[in-house]
Formats: sequence, C-alpha cells, structure tokens
Amino acid sequence: QLRLEESGGGWVQPGGSLRLSCAASGFTLETSSIAWFRQVPGKAREGVLCISKDGSITTYSDSVEDRFTISRDNAENTAYLQMNSLQPEDTAIYYCTADRTFFCSISTGAWEFWGQGTQVTVSS
Repeated sequence: QLRLEESGGGWVQPGGSLRLSCAASGFTLETSSIAWFRQVPGKAREGVLCISKDGSITTYSDSVEDRFTISRDNAENTAYLQMNSLQPEDTAIYYCTADRTFFCSISTGAWEFWGQGTQVTVSS
C-alpha cells in the first residue's frame, strides 16, 4: 500500500520547536519530491516548504524563512520538517505530500500522495 504518515505534532509554547516526520510506505522518497503544507480551519491549504527530486528546496511561505527546515533521510524513507521559533500563527494541521513524477508545485491538486495530517498548536 502506498501511503504517507505524519507524526510529531503537538502543543508547544511560543518560541519552542517541533520536528514533524513523514514516513513513506510502498514507494521511495529519495526519488520523489516532498512538500509540507498547512491548513487552518476555514482557510485554504498553504504551502510551507518543498524539497524536489533533485534536492533543491523551495520556500512557499515567507513567514517560515529562517525558522523552518525541510529534509529527508533516504535510509529511513522519511522526510522531516524542523520548526523553530514557533509562533501562534503557525498553529495549523500540517500535511506532508509527495510525488514521484514532478518537481515542486504549489498546487495542492497536483500531488500524488497525502498524509492524514498532524496538529500543531502554539500557545502560552
């Protein structure tokens, strides 16, 4: 079965850090493009960061510049989103997505696989 599964979400105080994981089953992340999106209830899903098949990184959201980092561990077949200096406005459900055929895309409809999402809450 081809799937993605996120983990690592939770509650954190402003200024704190979290690392989200995205584990792939049934296909190889090493030859896929991977992205993280996030969504707040009532709003459209927003792109955060993408790492393409060739390793190049695209930042979709200026608000995460210098705070969030995307990476992948090919041996673990897992992608990560390291989030530092978290702020309340980062509160959202975070989704990982992957595609074996193209490079990064901001279009949510273009991606081949989606995880179920993991909640991140930043509050004091």
